Parts: sequence; structure tokens; C-alpha cells
Amino acid sequence: MSYYTSSRHSSGYDSRPRGYRVCDNCGTVESSQIQLKICGSCKVTQYCSRDCQRAHWKFHEALCKHTQSTIKSARNHYDRDSSTARSASDSSQPVDISKHLRRFTSAHSTLFGWAGFQALELKRIPSNIRKSALLIELTWRGGSDTSRRFEVVTTHLVPLSILASDPVVCADIQRREDRSRRSGGIGAAVVILQCGRISQVMPVEVDSPAKVPWATMSDWEDFLSRWIDCGSGPFEPP
Repeated sequence: MSYYTSSRHSSGYDSRPRGYRVCDNCGTVESSQIQLKICGSCKVTQYCSRDCQRAHWKFHEALCKHTQSTIKSARNHYDRDSSTARSASDSSQPVDISKHLRRFTSAHSTLFGWAGFQALELKRIPSNIRKSALLIELTWRGGSDTSRRFEVVTTHLVPLSILASDPVVCADIQRREDRSRRSGGIGAAVVILQCGRISQVMPVEVDSPAKVPWATMSDWEDFLSRWIDCGSGPFEPP
């Protein structure tokens, strides 16, 4: 499994709700003036500067090496069913699903954070954040647009305990859970994206529901699928 997170843990943030891309060390929110760079090794965690990357290494090292190892072992392992992926230019060559899934998750990070908030009903039942995760099952469809290379098949709520077999995953989620609570949040909501045998875990640190302006939507799953199919521009929660 690999990881992506949008986290907030410093008093210097603006008032926007969690779910935006931020530096994983200092919490600087990405803007037109500040473009975040991803870790060159795991291609997941993002930083606003080399200084922040170096300062965060003691926290990121275990996760980074674990992500690289898992990606390497999973590369070129694909299902022989409808989730099997082949490159557009040569139908006999499988594409690197893991790489494309990381890019897809990054492109839709705010959307997936919003979907997790809706699926777990955190506005109404904040305690759900410690019981369940949102699993989004995807299938590959290819194409040149990074944000359109997968489509949603279905979504489920699954118990967080399904991650218990991987201590590195659990330690990273717990670290973000603790950091969120220290800053007044309710913890880390977990979204799992899966395409065939390849999956990615996305923990999102969540503010107190009273501070999150997102309205509750009963048709969030349909909205999620429609946005991935035909949405344009940066996602803004309705």
C-alpha cells in the first residue's frame, strides 16, 4: 500500500477545511505562489521545501521505505479480469497501476477527503472516524488525462481493523490521529482506493465537524462518480 494525506497541524493555517494539499511537515497550504513537491522516493508525501523534507524524514523514513518496498513487490501484478490494465499504445504491455493510482489520488485528494467525510457521516456521528474506513473500488480505463484514468465501480464502509496486519500503516494513521486531536480535530479519516490487487491508503486529518462547512449529502456516491467521469477544474465541495 502507498499513502497520500492532506493534513493540518499548525496554528498558522488559514480557515479552509481540511482536505487541501498541504506540506506534511509545516502545514503550508499549496497555492499559486507555493507549489508543493512530492518525495522523490515514494512519490506520495508532499513538502513545500527541502528544509521541510529533511526535518520530516525522521517521521517519514519508515513509511517511505515501506511504500517503496510494497510498490516494487506489487508492480506488474494485475488481475486477469476487467481490472487488468494495458497501455493504450500496446495492448500486450501492462501499465504501472500503482504509479497511476498515486497520481489519480493526488489529483482528486480533496474530492476523496470530502467523500470520506460524507460516507462516515462525520457531521452527525464523529465517532465513526475510529471505527470504519471508506473503500472506493476502481477499474482502469486508461487515457491521457491523469484524473480520468480510473472509474468508480462501487464504494463500501469497511472496519478499520482490516489494516491491522500492517503495523507501518497503523503507526502512520495513529500519528496523524494524535496530531489532529492535539490541534482540536477529531482524528484521521481513512479512505482506501483499490484497483484489482493494488490499493492506496489515504488518511485525512479532520477538523471538528462544527468547523467544517460541508453540507451533508445523501447522494454523495453518485456525485463522486459523476465528478470523476466529467467534472472539470479543482473540486469544490457543494
